Amino acid sequence: MGLGAYDLMSLADARQTVADLRKKVRQGMDPREERDRARRQAVSDRAKKITFSEAVARFLPKKMAELSNAKHKQQWENTLSTYAEPVLGSLWVDEIDVQDVLAVLEPIWVEKNETATRLRSRVESVLDWATVAGFRQGENPAAWKGRLSALLPKPSAVSKVTHQPAISLQDLPRWWQALMHAEGQGALALRLLVLCAARSGEVRGARWSEIDLSQKLWIVPAERMKAKREHRVPLSDQAMELIESLPHFAGSDLLFPNTKGTTMSDMTLSAVMRRLHAAQVTRDGIGWVDPGSLKPAVPHGLRSTFRSWAAETGVSYDLAEICLAHEVGNAVARAYKRTDMVERRRDVMDQWARRCSEGL
Repeated sequence: MGLGAYDLMSLADARQTVADLRKKVRQGMDPREERDRARRQAVSDRAKKITFSEAVARFLPKKMAELSNAKHKQQWENTLSTYAEPVLGSLWVDEIDVQDVLAVLEPIWVEKNETATRLRSRVESVLDWATVAGFRQGENPAAWKGRLSALLPKPSAVSKVTHQPAISLQDLPRWWQALMHAEGQGALALRLLVLCAARSGEVRGARWSEIDLSQKLWIVPAERMKAKREHRVPLSDQAMELIESLPHFAGSDLLFPNTKGTTMSDMTLSAVMRRLHAAQVTRDGIGWVDPGSLKPAVPHGLRSTFRSWAAETGVSYDLAEICLAHEVGNAVARAYKRTDMVERRRDVMDQWARRCSEGL
């Protein structure tokens, strides 16, 4: 039985090792079997270890099944592969500590705090999965409370709040007039987005089966809503006129299908906004910009325009938030609220439609 390389063991250590082995033999033990058993155990222990990259590869498919938004799926994959895996990827998950996680977060914590905050949560989720799957034990080094909260500034202290650029209320009627003259499916979809204060995905995925013309309602099913709750949208006369003017495309239930008969891209609405802005720039050198950031307005910012109008005209907070399909109050309050105030919201949306078309 070999004892290993001669230059790694002194003569005295070699003699002592031989003496120990002979003693085991006299006791009826087989040193070679003991050595082989230790090697097998080492192989078994190695099989129970996975790297962070391997954990991500096994965890992500399960997480992706929970997400319905393609953009969110891509964000999960991109943030982990861009920021976390270059640092943590080759490390065993059971050996990752707080300092390793800090090495990922500290470089971007101040400059890209929103991204860093989401990244921290995603690393925590991966390591939580690894713990439950039996690949690590103990506290999660990516946890915020009681862990990273003691080492990093609060997100609220360093985050830079950025709002989606919106059309000002002063510019709204003139911008709406420009939109009314724009052609194409994208422009029509953008008009409905404004009139209903809806999100891009809700409008682009709108279906004829969701429209109740007799009740003047657009009923968006829970699976298409961000909050995963059905949302009833009261349709103003302008919204009804727009919907009733739309053609029905054979083989498609969509209100605004693309040329392939499927859901139009989010970029289609953005492209309409860019064209309107470019045309206005040629006229006044400014274009349709947010009054605060001076950045060109974008589709999602139009919801902010509606929210500003609601606040200035005295629409109650809860009513305006429900119009935007935001959750109002805590879980208990929502459980006891049995109405979505659809008829009160109908009056709000009628007033909003008139505000958009002022001067036309």
